[in-house]
Amino acid sequence: MRRIKHFAGLFTVCVILGCATVPITGRSQFSIIPAVQMISMSTDSFNKLIQESKLSADQDKIKMVERVGERVARATEEFLWEMGRGSDIKNFDWEFKLIQDDENVNAFAMPGGKVGVYTGILRVAQDEAGLATVMAHEIGHVIANHGGERMSQLLLVQLGGVTLNAALKNETEKTRYWWLIAYGAGTTLGYVLPYSRLQESESDRIGLILMARAGYDPNAAVAFWQRMNQESKARMPQFLSTHPAPSTRIAEIQKRIPEAKVYYKP
Repeated sequence: MRRIKHFAGLFTVCVILGCATVPITGRSQFSIIPAVQMISMSTDSFNKLIQESKLSADQDKIKMVERVGERVARATEEFLWEMGRGSDIKNFDWEFKLIQDDENVNAFAMPGGKVGVYTGILRVAQDEAGLATVMAHEIGHVIANHGGERMSQLLLVQLGGVTLNAALKNETEKTRYWWLIAYGAGTTLGYVLPYSRLQESESDRIGLILMARAGYDPNAAVAFWQRMNQESKARMPQFLSTHPAPSTRIAEIQKRIPEAKVYYKP
């Protein structure tokens, strides 16, 4: 009984102190992981993943990823500043890596500005606007703190009465495992985090604004997801795992384009 009361008390405190707001949508979310620990853990996980991966040697493709990434990064910082979250900008140390894996139709972004793109998604992106769709979408997950939200839920469920600080301080292999999948970087483990449809819609919406601010026509997002739909008919790429149905997603994106167009300056 005492243990149950302890857990109930912990849960209540977490809910009260762990409320945050998603930009643009204004949705309240549950997140109990301090930003400083999020960034530290993401940097460590990103570095380890890169060390264990084979990086692309194609200089043209590498430069394209870096060029698109830098434009979206600038747009992200401007966006945060205008949203009254200028203090978040100091946390970014942008880094863009192209990982050689033609079978992996995927990309991910982590707190602190660590972004990974797999070569497999380039054939679907086709051009810079398509790539901007992907990278802005993934950075949208970061801005909305979707990974922190999901990991908070996992920790609360899995750890029970164990305090969050103790769990993160120990940083066991299991905790690192959760961290990797929480940001879609756990592709070497066989799957990525199944973001909820709500999170995906939020990231699509934010991503459209980011790519538009970066100088990419948000209409390109529709063409990209149409091509991704064709890709999924041949095989189910990890990027689409448990995501909204393509037709539903495309229709929702089309509805959001006028909002993003306001920020578009070619």
